[in-house]
Amino acid sequence: MRCEAQPKASRANPGEIRRSLPHGSWRMTPGARVGVVVGAAVAATALVALLPRIAQDPAYHRFADRRTLWGVPHGLDVWSNLAFPLVGLWGLIRVVSAPAGGRDDPFTDPRERWPFAVVCVGVALTGLGSAWYHAAPDNARLVWDRLPMTLVFMGMLSAVVAERIGVAAGLVLLPVFLASGLASIAYWHASEAAGAGDLRPYVLVQFFPALAIPLMLWLFPARYTRGGDIVVVLVIYGAAKIFEVLDGRIFAMGGVVSGHTLKHLMAALACWWLIAGTMARRPSRRLPEQETTG
Repeated sequence: MRCEAQPKASRANPGEIRRSLPHGSWRMTPGARVGVVVGAAVAATALVALLPRIAQDPAYHRFADRRTLWGVPHGLDVWSNLAFPLVGLWGLIRVVSAPAGGRDDPFTDPRERWPFAVVCVGVALTGLGSAWYHAAPDNARLVWDRLPMTLVFMGMLSAVVAERIGVAAGLVLLPVFLASGLASIAYWHASEAAGAGDLRPYVLVQFFPALAIPLMLWLFPARYTRGGDIVVVLVIYGAAKIFEVLDGRIFAMGGVVSGHTLKHLMAALACWWLIAGTMARRPSRRLPEQETTG
């Protein structure tokens, strides 16, 4: 009798079935969802490839706040980078020392620590590279600012793939993503040296995760609680990019702090939010229908 009552309830309340399935993908098979993500990657790559060559604007190095602080030129832009090593090292300790196999373990598969460990290392190194760059901004030093940033972008992308699509997929793609990120900087540096600088690959590495991650959040079910933290991270990082664009305008409002200094602090906050939210998450309790469709 219980077996007969369940189909009747489903026919009477089709909305209940829809609500039990992964949000945004209730009519799609797992293969089709993966196809959407792969299609987005191919489309984004093709679009960037069709763009004209993007050279590094020399004006990028002319930041608004050039004051010396404690003997360091461009002081606030340099010293504000201390936030990154603090967050990165704190996060790495949390990720490595998280309890394994218990109710408080934020990783149901121990291998999921690897992408987050890469993110934390990238965050820590970003502070060092960015401080080095801002002390005397030029293209040669900018390489060391951007290289560790690719570790953060690609590590985070791999972590989301591991959670939403599959741990094996995320781990297999991690070295591929990392190699792509590092190659984008090497290509830009070589093209600059040849007099034909081209930032297109780096643009793809920096901004494709901002498209792919929300897409995966929408298409695939969450295996953990606190999935909204990633959305908050993207919003905070978006605010950081806005501060970067408004560098001079913000500094002109009283000459206290520049937009680029605020960009550093907001980006560090986004990294902290990502690690803190990850360490506070727990395996989600989904209905059986969600498990089978995920």
